[in-house]
Amino acid sequence: MLAGLIALLSAASAPSSVARQAGDSVSISAAGDIADCSGRLGSATARLLDELPGPILALGDLAYPKGARADFRDCYGPTWGRHRERTWPVPGNHDYYTRRGAPYYDYFGARAGRRGRGWYSFDLGSWHLVALNSNLKGTLAAEQLTWLEADLRTSQARCVLAYWHHSHFSSGFHGDTRRMRAAFEILHRQGASLLLTGHDHHYERLAPLDGAGRPNRFGIRVFVVGTGGAQPYPIDARRAHSEAVGTDLAGVLRLELAAERYAWEFRPVAGTSFEDRGGAPCNPRPGRSG
Repeated sequence: MLAGLIALLSAASAPSSVARQAGDSVSISAAGDIADCSGRLGSATARLLDELPGPILALGDLAYPKGARADFRDCYGPTWGRHRERTWPVPGNHDYYTRRGAPYYDYFGARAGRRGRGWYSFDLGSWHLVALNSNLKGTLAAEQLTWLEADLRTSQARCVLAYWHHSHFSSGFHGDTRRMRAAFEILHRQGASLLLTGHDHHYERLAPLDGAGRPNRFGIRVFVVGTGGAQPYPIDARRAHSEAVGTDLAGVLRLELAAERYAWEFRPVAGTSFEDRGGAPCNPRPGRSG
């Protein structure tokens, strides 16, 4: 259960509003690859959210097929859109197919970060959450990395969670999409604990990994949660260090973020029996006590 009351405020380091919550434990929900007007799974996962309080992390590819204004209005709006006021999104590649994400930024406003950039951060309980835009290239990608370094150096939070759209490590169709490797390495150096991604349409939990994809006691635990409603993808073979995989399903990842620990549970839509749950301590962060 969520403890306390969520208040919205502005942060100098992020152009969007941020969410803060008093207390030692915060519950959030997350998934990406969501609203396709031709399918029913997005409606089913939205009904899950109706019963799950707390902030929602929308992990990109929110409005199929092209992230157009009509896609957000007709597909995303009637489903996950009813939870827009508690959603903290990142854009996916489909959301950038129309005018470099203009309808996405129009739909979410300040919650999407600075227009055309899309990165931001906020504190939630004892955690610092970092939203990054995995669509960026060139100068904007470099600017995002510079911002990320400064943001993490400034944050005194004990625990860090990052999220973006493209799967960084994955057993799925797209596999390891390494366009965000520099960001992953910065997060690893700064002691981040969790990374949530989408892009591949399945659920997967990997062991804590370093920037090269090697097991590391203080590595980042990566989740692929492309189960928000888009047509699921099959998996031919599991990559090394994959600890749990769910295919042909829809649902959301539920996280309990405590002062120095986290717990996870995948919540499938009705009629699905897949389960994955567990917990672990946060990674130590350089120069932070705890």
